[in-house]
Amino acid sequence: MSRKVLVTAGASGIGKHIAAAFIRAGADVYTCDINAEALKSAAAELKGLKTGICNVGDRAQIERMVADAARELGGIDVLVNNAGVSGPTAPVQDVDPDQWEQVLKVDLTGTFIVTKNAIPHLIRSGNGVIINMSSAAGRFGYPNRSPYSTVKWGLIGFTKTLSMELGEHNIRANAILPGAVDGERIQRVFEGRAKATGKSLDEIKAIAMENQSIKRLVDPDDIAALAVFLASDAAKSISGQTLPIDADMQRN
Repeated sequence: MSRKVLVTAGASGIGKHIAAAFIRAGADVYTCDINAEALKSAAAELKGLKTGICNVGDRAQIERMVADAARELGGIDVLVNNAGVSGPTAPVQDVDPDQWEQVLKVDLTGTFIVTKNAIPHLIRSGNGVIINMSSAAGRFGYPNRSPYSTVKWGLIGFTKTLSMELGEHNIRANAILPGAVDGERIQRVFEGRAKATGKSLDEIKAIAMENQSIKRLVDPDDIAALAVFLASDAAKSISGQTLPIDADMQRN
């Protein structure tokens, strides 16, 4: 796959798995992140990875980053909007408005600004792809996580609109909606629930799996593989779609 790929927030977590999968597929990859040390570590681990510091909540930094990515890569064929923050856990009436605005600023407005700046490069590509990372929270809602759920629903509307606007330029746009993803973050959540309730870790994990048909956490490598597929010619007729990858989750 001789593609030029920009992945936001790719120094760790799902973003790093996506960057690694594209590199393995033969793509040239640039990732940005707010964490300089994590970027340095990712670049050492993933040979050929190009990197740059960027806070996706800062418009000026985004503009510089996209220009730098296009220069380093020699263009942009694929944009993976992965950057986002989780925000507060609280009922709506208790959510701090400043925290609400921060989640929208990074997850929704940040994605808009990155995409806006990348579109001219994607048009020049002649075969551009945009992949937005939404969430199961964009399908079901998410009690006590209203800012996060709101932006993930918003990303689905943004994705569909991008598909409709950019199809004439042969640019495809799709959204990936992961469920509960395996990794350090979810394990810490499980451990916290176990400590708070007095239940065993196995009991907490079983409870978490009750809302899905396949009783396991989502492998981040599977999410990365889906992103690579969506960027490939095998998916050339897929656009404007929301693709859950959540072990058949029925609710949050």
